[in-house]
Amino acid sequence: MRDTSGNVALSAQGLCKDYKRGRAVDGVDLTVGVGERVALLGPNGAGKTTTLLMCLGAVTPDAGSIQIFGHRLPKQRSLAMTEVGFAAGYLPLPQGVRVIEFLRLYGRLQGLRYPDAAAHEGLARFGISDLARAMGTELSSGQKTLVGIVKAAMHRPRLLVLDEPTASLDPDVALRVRTGLRELSDEHATALLVTSHNMVEVERLCERVVFLSQGRVIANGSATEITQRYGRDDLEDLFLHLAHQKSAHRDEVPV
Repeated sequence: MRDTSGNVALSAQGLCKDYKRGRAVDGVDLTVGVGERVALLGPNGAGKTTTLLMCLGAVTPDAGSIQIFGHRLPKQRSLAMTEVGFAAGYLPLPQGVRVIEFLRLYGRLQGLRYPDAAAHEGLARFGISDLARAMGTELSSGQKTLVGIVKAAMHRPRLLVLDEPTASLDPDVALRVRTGLRELSDEHATALLVTSHNMVEVERLCERVVFLSQGRVIANGSATEITQRYGRDDLEDLFLHLAHQKSAHRDEVPV
């Protein structure tokens, strides 16, 4: 049955995933409200990417449930994905076509009536209009990341999922990304779910952080709430503290 509450973009409950090497995700609950900006944090191997991929329906959980704007995965994944955009620095872009051609094709696949206009709007929003005629082979890794974000946001998804969106970007370019994402969220009530190892970026962009360790949620709240609870100066200090904790027990901060 479709959720008609209207205030939840993503609801994941009790997610578990096992691999041969062990349990990667162990009972994760994750909720993102409409228009909310949430960071999913944790050290390498904490289960962040696996959790994201389960929430996108790309990996099937061994246990748990997922809804995106009331659409249950996996049965209603096709409907759910019309509401979602996904970008990651590790996703390749076509090398033998120009940026505008690639974005035009993607816009058509998304059913956009005016894909060129949407592409140019996105390029302008993130300050890379000059890349419209560039070939894929001419782009730096940071520029490829930017084009990937533009592509993911072209159809104005109500939920934008970003895996390390500023990992390969210079500070000035990262600022453009952060500004563009905030504009999207504010103007269109776009919810953001972001992973990052850049704690400064997280504090500037996200309203709430969910921290994973050993596949479990150990902290959930605003950066201020969590840093105060753990007696740390800032989110980076907290990240280092929590990343070295050996305890795997759940210790959530109420939101």
